[in-house]
Amino acid sequence: MELKTIRYEVSDGIATVMLSRPKRRNAWTGRMHTEYRWALAEADKDRAVRVIVVTGDPEGNAFCAGADLGALEGHSEKGRYDAGISDDIAKPGFGVAPEFDATFAYHFGLTKPVIAAINGAAAGVGLVLAAFADLRFCVPGAKFTAAHGRFNFPAEFGLSWVLPRLVGVTHANDILLSSRVFTSEEAMEMGFLNKLVPPAELMPHVMAYARAMADGVSPGSLRETKRQIYTDLHRDAASAVVAAERLLEEMVRHPDYKEGVKAWMEKRRAEWQG
Repeated sequence: MELKTIRYEVSDGIATVMLSRPKRRNAWTGRMHTEYRWALAEADKDRAVRVIVVTGDPEGNAFCAGADLGALEGHSEKGRYDAGISDDIAKPGFGVAPEFDATFAYHFGLTKPVIAAINGAAAGVGLVLAAFADLRFCVPGAKFTAAHGRFNFPAEFGLSWVLPRLVGVTHANDILLSSRVFTSEEAMEMGFLNKLVPPAELMPHVMAYARAMADGVSPGSLRETKRQIYTDLHRDAASAVVAAERLLEEMVRHPDYKEGVKAWMEKRRAEWQG
């Protein structure tokens, strides 16, 4: 696919997906969504990729400023919502579980963890994208907003489901019912972010974190643990335990188990087969 709105590269097991419409503060469009899903599909099927990092083009001075104004005007003129995507759009993460087979929920069906390196404002769909990542690192002073209230929209793309699970109902109500702007410092206090990192250190920190994850955790463990986390959100505790015991019996027979034990005993980096 010819990429016009994102940049995609893979280096040493880490795929970086950069939202890149800097003149529009990396604002979201149907084209960007199409390219983004293509990139996730590529990263997910690439056996060399262990971790996916999503960030915004630094020249845009934002992570993602939300839906492009042109798209919002288009919805108004048409009198209906138009996602701007075609039926043949890539479907990364689909087919794992029915509850993951929807826009942005597909992140939960991916076999690799997604880290959001939030290097600026995240509004509307930008907040959605950050919320559906597995981990979130952000610069101080960044501004967030759900934004939907000012456009007579509902809470978008499952934010009403994911935010209460990340920050609790009290904070989710504050974010969603007010549509107010809040800062990354507030987001950190709410539990939305994993860590605040100075701008110059954000990408080095995230890449080092991703590197440690890729080197220190087997691909099978990353895949199954991620799947457990999001599947277990829909389960009772006993079902989660039973499923974990079944996975343990299966995974202990994989060569990466023996390699992990051997590498630990020999105090060296494991050579994962994946």
